[in-house]
Amino acid sequence: MNTLLTGGNGILGKEIQKIIPNCITPSRSELDIKNKDNVFDFIKLHQIDSIIHTAALTSIRNCEENKKNAWETNVVGTQNLVEALSLNYPDGYFLYISTACVFKGDEQMYSEKSIPNPANFYALTKLIGETIVQLLPNHLIIRTNFVARKKWPYEKAFTDRYGTYLFADDVAVGIKEIFESKQKEIIHLVGDKIYSMYDVAKITTPDVKPMTLQDYSGPHLTINMTLDSLKWKKYKISK
Repeated sequence: MNTLLTGGNGILGKEIQKIIPNCITPSRSELDIKNKDNVFDFIKLHQIDSIIHTAALTSIRNCEENKKNAWETNVVGTQNLVEALSLNYPDGYFLYISTACVFKGDEQMYSEKSIPNPANFYALTKLIGETIVQLLPNHLIIRTNFVARKKWPYEKAFTDRYGTYLFADDVAVGIKEIFESKQKEIIHLVGDKIYSMYDVAKITTPDVKPMTLQDYSGPHLTINMTLDSLKWKKYKISK
């Protein structure tokens, strides 16, 4: 039997491949999660009995501007994978990568017991994805927030948006440990320190410039993405 990793070309997917190298990691042309027939055929053909689902449309602005694509990718795509695994391997294991953004972000240190309240369409689609995944008996939802360990992609970074950030490679290590332990339900994979986006950006890009939410115009952003975990250890961001 085999493990499917979706989103293998994404920031997190690439890091997971490095430490869980035996995953089946199809390209988008090989597996279109929005295509139900394609998903069902792929799961059956490759005898997939566990899935690590990282594929998602994550740009808040893109999700607001193209809700149909966001819905089909983040909700329908997840539903297709869940239904295919349930049909072929009812006891299969499904690990779903979610986000701190399922919380509104007006408080601090959200734990696994906190009540989700999404502030934008991206976060809504991820929360609905969580609900779909919970239909499987052997499911795990990991909420986290991370950035790529590379040059900050923008000229500026927010000084007033916060999170218990980790780098993607740090998160991949946590995912491997949790995946191998076969934990279930919901776990927050978090850093042990609160950083602003600007603080994190400076680690890889010392010349990044500061900005605040007053300088921003666009869809509503989750301001406070700090997560706490009552179920798993915390990780140090590696520098």
